[in-house]
Order: sequence, then C-alpha cells, then structure tokens
Amino acid sequence: MLEYFLQHILSFSIWLPVLAGVLVLFTANDSKPNLTRWLALFGSVASFLVTIPLYTHFNFADGGFQFQERFLWIMSFNIHYHLGADGIAIPLILLTSFTTVIVVISAWEVIEKRVAQYMASFLIMSGLMIGVFSTLDAILYYVFWEAMLIPMFLVIGIWGGPNRVYATVKFFLYTLLGSLLMLVAFIYMFHQTGSFAISDYYQLPLPLNVQVLIFLAFFAAFAVKIPMWPVHTWLPDAHVEAPTGGSVVLAAIALKLGGYSFLRFAMPIAPDAAHYLSGFMITLSLIAIVYIALVALVQKDMKKLIAYSSISHMGFVTLGFFIFNNLGLEGAVVQMISHGFISSAMFLCVGVLYDRVHSRQIDAYGGVANTMPAFAAFAVLFAMANSGLPGTSGFVGEFMVILGAIQVNFWYAFLASFTLIFGAAYTLWMVKRVFYGEVANANVQALKDLNKREFLILAILAILVLAVGIYPQPLTDMTNATVTQLLSHLANSKLPAGL
Repeated sequence: MLEYFLQHILSFSIWLPVLAGVLVLFTANDSKPNLTRWLALFGSVASFLVTIPLYTHFNFADGGFQFQERFLWIMSFNIHYHLGADGIAIPLILLTSFTTVIVVISAWEVIEKRVAQYMASFLIMSGLMIGVFSTLDAILYYVFWEAMLIPMFLVIGIWGGPNRVYATVKFFLYTLLGSLLMLVAFIYMFHQTGSFAISDYYQLPLPLNVQVLIFLAFFAAFAVKIPMWPVHTWLPDAHVEAPTGGSVVLAAIALKLGGYSFLRFAMPIAPDAAHYLSGFMITLSLIAIVYIALVALVQKDMKKLIAYSSISHMGFVTLGFFIFNNLGLEGAVVQMISHGFISSAMFLCVGVLYDRVHSRQIDAYGGVANTMPAFAAFAVLFAMANSGLPGTSGFVGEFMVILGAIQVNFWYAFLASFTLIFGAAYTLWMVKRVFYGEVANANVQALKDLNKREFLILAILAILVLAVGIYPQPLTDMTNATVTQLLSHLANSKLPAGL
C-alpha cells in the first residue's frame, strides 16, 4: 500500500486538493458556513499531509527527478501525463500545500459570503500550482499554468476591493499574453523532437540565435509571473485589491511559479542563450532590487509597500539564477521559500489590522503596540526578517546570493546589498509609524489583540522563519544535488556569465 502511494504521490498531491475543492463547492452552502469551513480545513490539512512523504522519502543524493509517473495521455500528439519532482520542486510543493492550510484558517471568520466558493477556489488553485511544479510534459505544464489563473481571477474579482475588476483584468491579460509566446516555443520544439517531454528538450541541440528566441519567449511568460521590472505593474494593483488570502497565495506561491520555470525550462533548454543574455537578466534583477526598493519607500498603503518589497526581493532570486554558481542558485531557492513564509506573514498582519479598522493606510495607525502587544511582537519579527535580519530566513537566501555574486563581479554584490539598506529603511519606517509612539486615534485605542486563531497562524510562521534562519541545512541539503546537476548542464555553454 505504501509503495503504491509513493508511486503515485504526486498525483495524490495534485488531485486531492482539487477534489476537496469540488467537494466543498458542491456539498456546502452559505446556510451552513461552518460545515464549509471544516470541510475545507480537513481537505487542506489532508493535502498537506500527503505531500510530507515527498521530503521524508526523498533521495538527497539524487539530483534528478524522483517519484515519476508516466502514461500516454493524447496519442496523436505524443502528449503524456508525466510527473516528477526534484530537489527544487519539492520544497515549493510543500510550501504550496502548507500555505493553503494557512489561507483556509486565516479566512475562518473573515469571509462571510460565498464561503464555499472562496475555500474551493484556494483548494483547486493549490492542486493546479502543485501540478505546475511537478509536471514533466510541456503541454500538461501549460494546462496547469493557465488553469491556475482561473481561481485566482475569481478570488480577486469576487472578493477583492473596489477596483478589483481593473486589477483582475490587468493580472489576467499580463499573464495570459506572456504565456502565448511560451506555447509557441513549445510547439517549435515539438516539431524539432516530435515530443513534448521536457527531458527531450534538454538534449535538443539548437544554434544560439534559435536559443535566444526560445529564451525570450519563455522570458515573456516567466518575467511577468515573478514579476521582473518593467513588467511588474500588475502586482501592486492585484495585491491591493485582493483579499488577504489572495495576497498570501500571490506572494508566497504565484511569484515562485515564474522563478521555478526559469530553472525548469528557460535555462536548461537554452543554456547558451542563458549565458549570452545573463548580463541583461542581471541588469533587470539589480534594477528591481534597487529601484523598486526606492519605490516602496514612498508608499502610503501597507499592502502596496509589501507588494513592491516582494518585487525587490524576487530580484534577488533572478540575480542568483544568472550568476551561475552553487551559492547563488541555492541562495535563490532558499530565498523563494523564505519569501513565501515572510510575505505570507506580512500580508496576514495587514489583514489582521484591516479586519479591525478597515484601512490599509499607514497614517490610519500609530501606537498599535500599546493596544496589541502580542500582535506587534509578531509583526516586528516579520518586519525584521523582511529586512534581512541575521537569524531569520530573510537573511540566509540574500546572504548566499550576495556571496555568490561577489565571486562573479564585485559590483553585482555591492548593488544587491543595497536591498538590505533600503529594505530596512522602508520596513522600519512602516513599523515606526504603525506600531510605535502614542496611540494615534480612537480606532487604534479600541483595537483588540490577537485571538487564538490569529495567534496560531502567526506563531507557526514565526517558528518557520526562525527555523530556516537558524538551521537552513535541511533545505540546502535537498536542493544541493539538483543545483549541482543543473549547473553541470549549463556549464556546457562556453559563454562566460555577465556578458
């Protein structure tokens, strides 16, 4: 029984939350919201527990794809239902299933209308995102990639703020249009190989000019999703209008789909182009790190500030990818996981305040620590982690990327380190205005501290942020063999990094 489960664990990881979402959608209604909530919680916890053996039964010495499943899906086009996961994909799968549990609990008392549809959207989206992380067939990947837009579109469009229609359409168009070029690249490689298997694309010899075009087609899809400067403008709008759960999933998971896909498609399929365009990618990454951090400094809306902060921190991820060394690449993966925890926590903290005061404006607060001391302690911890405080997960990934960058070019590391200065500036400036000083107004005076549900969520995230910050080795051990194998594949290119 266990052997059968492990042989199909990725299918269980994908389809269990999808089926749980369908069950919630069709067996619960707004006349019985508590039933809906408990069903959603049971489904999300079961889905998370199913993914844990991916870690416990993972062979750390094997950098290739494990837990593979494959059977023919569409014979006429040689399309397979082919799944597999490596040391980069599995931490992201675990992050996805864990975040879904957090989102369900966080919405327990907050979402009062269309509870079933809200919970079902996140459960279904969780399964589709895990599908993106675990598929090894290009068309199956594309199906999951596009399908996950639908529940996110509904979450922002139905439960979002007053400008939700504008934000939703912008989000959908940006991500859809970029993805069409990716589909063109897949079709081209199918005609070259007669297959949609990603492993076949890795072995496909292509001239540099063709690789550059394929890389740019992938770039159009993945850069929007991360999002990289200058195609980042959809993210702050989406975050501001999205409900708290939508912001959590956007920041913690959706942005990582783009980063992961660079490692799965763009770089190994077009390794010469990845080297040739590395200077271009590093430049865009450094602009995101420095310029977007400065943009965050002037924000008056807490959600928008955290959204711009996410863009700046994801610049570290792409910088780590394109300096082509172990420290940089492993640091980028650690940064993705760390950012998933920290950004989730920060958006949840904003949600706690918004649920009480119904404002995200920084100037609507002041002296919150006087009335909500427990909440303030958590919020300040997450703010410090966002600033890269040693001992928190926010420090580990960024420090590894900086160490990797300095091996390639001192100025890359110098400019990247500015995020530690600017990150501290905008984060601490927000903390000072929101949490410290005298109580600013009657709304702050009337605030009640965390309830048990809120305390539980923030405590779990705080433990994870500190655990990864103090002892990141379980995560780096999982990624090491895969990163080494990827770099070995990329080393076949003779072009030096930074051109």
